Amino acid sequence: MTLAWFDAAAAQDFGKSLAKSFIDRLSPAEKASSKKFEGKAKEALAKMAQQIATFRSSSKLNFYKKAKLGNAFKWALREAGYDQAYTDELTEWLMLQLQ
Repeated sequence: MTLAWFDAAAAQDFGKSLAKSFIDRLSPAEKASSKKFEGKAKEALAKMAQQIATFRSSSKLNFYKKAKLGNAFKWALREAGYDQAYTDELTEWLMLQLQ
């Protein structure tokens, strides 16, 4: 029973899939300050919020699993080429959605 507490594979996979869906909608090469980018980002975040709500209701997330999910999300974005400040901002948004 206690080993299940540390099994964060599903949370990590979900974090990676969230990052992939964001990357597919918004290329890291686009300017984060442009109006077009902001509109696309709001749209992407709204869809992600729905996915997060669904995942959160179907999965029991403890703080360890939340941390692993956030870390997988953050590093997938960093590896895709988003700058550190923007990935930190998105990861903070994600962590607030998980509460």
